[in-house]
Amino acid sequence: MKQKSRRQPTPSNLRNRGRGKKQKIVTWVILIFFLILSILGGLAAVQITRLQSAASGSSDAILVLGGSIKREMYVTQFAKQNPDIPIVISQGSASPCVQLIFDRDRAPAKNVWLERCAYSTFTNFTFSGELLKQWDVKKVKVITSQTHLPRAKWLAHILLGAKGIAVEIETVEEEGIPGNKEFWLKTALDVTRSLIWAIIEPYYSTECQQVERLSEIDITQWQSEDYQCEHQGQLD
Repeated sequence: MKQKSRRQPTPSNLRNRGRGKKQKIVTWVILIFFLILSILGGLAAVQITRLQSAASGSSDAILVLGGSIKREMYVTQFAKQNPDIPIVISQGSASPCVQLIFDRDRAPAKNVWLERCAYSTFTNFTFSGELLKQWDVKKVKVITSQTHLPRAKWLAHILLGAKGIAVEIETVEEEGIPGNKEFWLKTALDVTRSLIWAIIEPYYSTECQQVERLSEIDITQWQSEDYQCEHQGQLD
């Protein structure tokens, strides 16, 4: 009795099978992509709703961006009017200079914190933003200068918004040219890396280990240090 020989697959059949598998893989990839996109869109919508709700309320913290002593002089008025609201000065003037400003204006320093980790506008928000998040801040008033915009504004909304913190920008009138110089390329690069960081930030810690409370600074320890206060502070 003769056995029937199995039909061997032809090259065209093999190609069709290969195409079918590729199409299935592409279909699954597209479905997964849209599923992830839908989840991210839903999370973004929830975050935006929270930010809009927080933005309608009053600020429960103040963030001063370093770059000009005028900003620290300006924020003393907030400290006097709102002594219970925490103030973070991110990489501002030397500690004794800030203390002298608050002492001169008779502004309370018990809720003023000096963050010394930042070295750029980007890190102003990453390091101080982590501190604000620990304090469960919902809305922060950011103090800077007009010459620092729009970069500081865009970075604040991206980096702090990713932490669920609404932002209000307030600018200080400056004399001369502050330390911040804005260029379109610098702005574009910072905005791009801020968008990327907003996605990966939950997996990294940006807690600053160099945070000091203004009220606990002993100015006598600085007498032997070589520090200078910006002339606009008129502290001489």
